[in-house]
Amino acid sequence: QVQIVQSGGGSVQPGGSLSLSCAASGTIFSTYTMGWYRQAPGKQRELVATISDGGSTNYGDSVKGRFTISRDNAKYAVVLQMSSLKPEDTAVYYCNLFNTLGYGTMNYWSQGTQVTVSS
Repeated sequence: QVQIVQSGGGSVQPGGSLSLSCAASGTIFSTYTMGWYRQAPGKQRELVATISDGGSTNYGDSVKGRFTISRDNAKYAVVLQMSSLKPEDTAVYYCNLFNTLGYGTMNYWSQGTQVTVSS
């Protein structure tokens, strides 16, 4: 079993910065990705950023150049540093762990946290 917990979130003015943290614990296989997705009201959940066990990163087009994801493999933790925030970044942000071993897959989600960017 795996437990995934996130922290951070809140309100910030446009142009500001905010960081989100996420950590997973339990039985985690060596091949995995961790990252963040977000969902705004009336919209589908979309990719924000992910990072693999090998360090490869993947960013959504709307956040490239503004957001940075990093990891701590020893703790199975990731940090999302968000800068130059825009009102359209307002959403509920979810941390995700996608874990694989052979043909087995496991997909876990955090409880979500609200990020609001407004004046």
